Amino acid sequence: MSDHRPLAVVIGMPGAGKTRVGREAAQILDVDFTDTDIEIEKEIGMKISRYFDQYGERAFRKLESQTVINLLESCEGLLALGGGAPMNVDIREALADYTADGGKVVYLEADKREAMERASRSGNRPMLNGDADKRWMKLYEERDPVFHDIANLRVRTHGSTPRMAARKLSNMIREHIVHVTGSDIEPYDVCIGEGALNRLVEIIGDDVLRIALIHTQSVQRHSDQARALLRQAGYEVHDMVIPDAESGKTVDVAKMIWKQLGERGFTRSDAIIGLGGGATTDFAGFMAATWMRGIRYVNCPTSLLAMVDASTGGKTGINTEEGKNLVGSFYTPAGVLADLRALKTLPRDIFIEGLGEVAKSGFIRDAEILEILRDYAEDLRNFDGDAFLGSSLEDVVSELIKHTVRVKVYHVSNDLKETGLREFLNYGHTLAHAIEKLEHFRWRHGNAVAVGCVYAAELSHILGYLDQEDVDLHRSILSSLGLPTSWNGGSWDEVVALMHKDKKARGNTLRFVILDGIGHPIHLEDPPMEALVEAFDRIQTS
Repeated sequence: MSDHRPLAVVIGMPGAGKTRVGREAAQILDVDFTDTDIEIEKEIGMKISRYFDQYGERAFRKLESQTVINLLESCEGLLALGGGAPMNVDIREALADYTADGGKVVYLEADKREAMERASRSGNRPMLNGDADKRWMKLYEERDPVFHDIANLRVRTHGSTPRMAARKLSNMIREHIVHVTGSDIEPYDVCIGEGALNRLVEIIGDDVLRIALIHTQSVQRHSDQARALLRQAGYEVHDMVIPDAESGKTVDVAKMIWKQLGERGFTRSDAIIGLGGGATTDFAGFMAATWMRGIRYVNCPTSLLAMVDASTGGKTGINTEEGKNLVGSFYTPAGVLADLRALKTLPRDIFIEGLGEVAKSGFIRDAEILEILRDYAEDLRNFDGDAFLGSSLEDVVSELIKHTVRVKVYHVSNDLKETGLREFLNYGHTLAHAIEKLEHFRWRHGNAVAVGCVYAAELSHILGYLDQEDVDLHRSILSSLGLPTSWNGGSWDEVVALMHKDKKARGNTLRFVILDGIGHPIHLEDPPMEALVEAFDRIQTS
């Protein structure tokens, strides 16, 4: 987007607080604030109400259109439009161009009664002359559908003070949004930012009655926030607590949740929310995919690993005694809300684990991820949740999540059901899944992936695909982040037996993802056994 275009455009009904809230949000964001009504009054040298009386609405709308279109091309910071401006066809076309260029149009949704009272008190609103409340409601009925169509962001300010509403607005403007599309995918968004959970009601929609909030006890603080948002919006919320980590992804736990869904009358028009780490979002997606052959679900990841991996892409599943994620389906969520506030409560070792999947995405596609990891390795390794929000590291982590999600979305959008391209996301996972199984899931997934990436890099080098300096790059980046690069917890015979059960295997043929250079993954079928063993020896002695 052009440097001389607004950071965001705020629209809303008269009395929604566009000027007051927008001005405070601009202060929080440390940017300029421009109100089109104020700019017009400066230009005409009189109040808008007086201009209406002298020249009529048609003349004002023409002047407003010229002013808004000019400001969309020249204004920086936040731009608030007059209540009726988006009803102008020319302005709508200009806003469409602005959003197509990456711009954010935010619909400030206030409580109707609160907005009507503020609009009546303020005066200088010629469109509300006469019975102000009645005219406001008539305008609302005309404008609300148009505003919903124009805006790509919505901020509900019901019951909020102007400062609280401004904080919501500024958080949403800071958000990164990654769109997920594809031939087999109903489009959805991954929202990354502080306060992203506030979008939950918007994504669930108006047609849902019951919601199963699936979470673990360890994320109670975050589930309390989600529950409050949902109940305030009128949903019937049912808490369904499952065990932590991989112990929550079992057939027995699935049977327990299926029973609860049946007892509580869940139908195809109800919804599931998965709130927690990657195991929880995997499990919640599987429940949604299997209940009544598929109901709506939203993922709210609370760990870095879940934000960059499990919550996006539509892979759902549970574990069996024979292996990880062997029972599952491809079923995409209605949305993913990666709220950075959740990372505040994350222990350092669990945060670092998530960097294993981040680094993997850098190795297979996005070199900028590797540059960010190298530049900020010390800060990332010393992550402190208490000091995270509002720090410079928050922006770094937000960028890493955005880049990593984009890598995943690239592969998922082109190959939802993992027939080829998507398998590249499993770089490092063939050994990683074996490690997790042999360690009885005491090893965290991201740590196992880090070792698996080194193993795959060593195998790539032994077979002549990868230079030694690129293998060294794997070790240096991963170790600088505090991630493991070696493992000694099992024999080769145990490992290779589990590799034959990997989802990429075909019959008795082992298949690996290796690198033909950084950023260039390829498939490798049935590599020589001696090469596999040599690579294994190297990760045991590194």
